[in-house]
Amino acid sequence: MPLKNPRNPNRRYSLSAWRARTAWLLLTPSLLILVLVAAFPLFRSFQLSLFDVSILKFPLQLTWVGLDNYVALASDPRWWRSVWNTVVFTVISVGFETVLGLMIALLVHSEFKGRGLVRTAMLVPWAIPGVVSSQMWRWMFNDVYGVINDLFIKLRLIKTPMAWLAEPALVLPAIIAVDVWKTTPFMALILLAGLQGIPKELYEAARVDGASSVQQFWRITFPLLRPSLLVALIFRTLDALRVFDMIYIVAGTQIETISMSIYARQQLISFGLLGYGSAVSTGMFLILALYIAVYLVTLKVEVK
Repeated sequence: MPLKNPRNPNRRYSLSAWRARTAWLLLTPSLLILVLVAAFPLFRSFQLSLFDVSILKFPLQLTWVGLDNYVALASDPRWWRSVWNTVVFTVISVGFETVLGLMIALLVHSEFKGRGLVRTAMLVPWAIPGVVSSQMWRWMFNDVYGVINDLFIKLRLIKTPMAWLAEPALVLPAIIAVDVWKTTPFMALILLAGLQGIPKELYEAARVDGASSVQQFWRITFPLLRPSLLVALIFRTLDALRVFDMIYIVAGTQIETISMSIYARQQLISFGLLGYGSAVSTGMFLILALYIAVYLVTLKVEVK
């Protein structure tokens, strides 16, 4: 229905156009804040990546090098190792967290006695601060007094204590296990919210038609849960690709587990290479953008 323009009564516009203008008007303050806190720092980081500058030298001297920092980054094996470690960590941890989170969400969504207690208990790992949980798991993985070795020996899974955080073949799986324990409740919480938004009438109609539980999941639950699944995957992927504190506290800066964030921190803080570190940060942003694009295309979600 056409609406009158309050400024010009002779000019009319549609309801959809009025809603679009109102939406943009309401979004303007948030967009301005986003530009200040995100877009400008990103632009400044890219600008600094075009210079050779060290914060360990005073006064600061900016020397124009163009794309030399990116050329050096492309040929840096330590950078590519950090990318590989981060991608492996992200794919495996987010994969396990999604599957386990969906299983937990389906469990706590069903009706059973004590469901409220289970819902509360599942959030405990996520509620613990990351620094605290990381330090706790570092102690638990200790090869001398750690409880993990003691438990595995009692269960006869291993015969002698293992150096979980020193063996190259064990340290990354150990870190992935810590992240899965810590963040699976987050995935379960988002997926549980999505499950609660699915009308129960659809399941009642499916049962009347003779659909099994498996058929109900693939024909009703999964398609309607896909938007919530996309949100959970994007948030967790972004967090996993930017992981820093958990790996830094549990395993330090060893090459087997160094992430992109830890590598960027080394270049910016430890080595004082502001220009090269900014190039690393820009590379991280491009990888994050690529992952989001892959998710949007893979799950075939229309963005309006």
